[in-house]
Amino acid sequence: MTKPRRISIFGVTGSIGESTVDLLQRTQGYQVVALSGGRNVARLAELARTLRAEVAVVADAALLPDLRAALAGSGVEAAAGPDAIIEAALRPTDWVMSAIVGAAGLAPGLAALTTGATLALANKESLVTAGPLMLATAAQHGTRILPVDSEHSAIFQALAGEDMTAVERIILTASGGALRDWPLEKLSSATLQDASAHPNWAMGQRITIDSASMFNKALEVIEAKEFFGVMPSQIEVIIHPESIIHSAVGFHDGAVMAHLGAPDMRHAIGYALNWPARAPLPVARLNFAALGKLTFRAPDLARYPALRLAQEVMQAGGMAGAVFNAAKEVALDQFIAGQIGFMQMAHLVNATLGRLSADPQLGKVASSLDDVLAIDHLARVTARELAAGLTKTA
Repeated sequence: MTKPRRISIFGVTGSIGESTVDLLQRTQGYQVVALSGGRNVARLAELARTLRAEVAVVADAALLPDLRAALAGSGVEAAAGPDAIIEAALRPTDWVMSAIVGAAGLAPGLAALTTGATLALANKESLVTAGPLMLATAAQHGTRILPVDSEHSAIFQALAGEDMTAVERIILTASGGALRDWPLEKLSSATLQDASAHPNWAMGQRITIDSASMFNKALEVIEAKEFFGVMPSQIEVIIHPESIIHSAVGFHDGAVMAHLGAPDMRHAIGYALNWPARAPLPVARLNFAALGKLTFRAPDLARYPALRLAQEVMQAGGMAGAVFNAAKEVALDQFIAGQIGFMQMAHLVNATLGRLSADPQLGKVASSLDDVLAIDHLARVTARELAAGLTKTA
């Protein structure tokens, strides 16, 4: 008799986590080990009960009593706080979904890799902040990282059976976000509500805003460089409003292999869940006649300065990615709080990178999690100091 596949989901109450649960509930032969969530205790407890998890962990330690009460009588262990999430990630599993948003997903992802589990990586910040460390940890423990970002999953699939030396370019598609058709001069006045409505994808608020500013795509550019080992000059970004082509790979014979599908994250999640096989997925099938046409346009770097910053970060190397991500998270917090304007987010990230450019630690490749956490902390402190000196523009 085949043993059930042991699965953990970190960030289960977010959009990626919920989509993963949706796919799991349509299959059999799995056992849920650990689930983690941010602050939504009620939903975390509901999923833990439904999936009969061994342990449920809430990120905010102050919410442990609430989680214990919500799980009373269920047989599910309750835990709370960042250390508890890492401990849960160290439990023996076969497959782990890393869907925690932000740099907070790095430590549990690294922990999971040390157990021999396959890591389905939706947390792009892990590779942006500590790409060499993540890949070295996977190699050291003989484990595999499977990309879950729709773009990187598309690239991974396009590269199946291909020789990387034949790759000429990687083409990342981008919807352009909620504000893609706004006049450039109006962007500085964009409100939180304006930036929080994605035209194609159903995602959480933070990633939706990052899509509007293209910081999400900037992170994905750096992630592609780290994961696939290509040069920054080989990575292109193209605006594709329909979000049907998820990304493409161009080869030195002129051929381009593209991955097409409806804008549904269950494509990428399902591929990682069933890899190396393919399994039927409950996603919409493309009707090319109904689509009629697909459109593309080059990104305007004045509209999307985050893309220029990503190129500078890749050229700088070392731990510049960790500074970039930390400053971006602070800038996003400031925008959500109404402290800075939409276009000031890129200004704040640029200023933080500039302030720390002379720090000798920035040019070093992280050899440990502590290295990354130290530069992350420094970047956040610096970004907050710089933000305090900004006057919101409208």
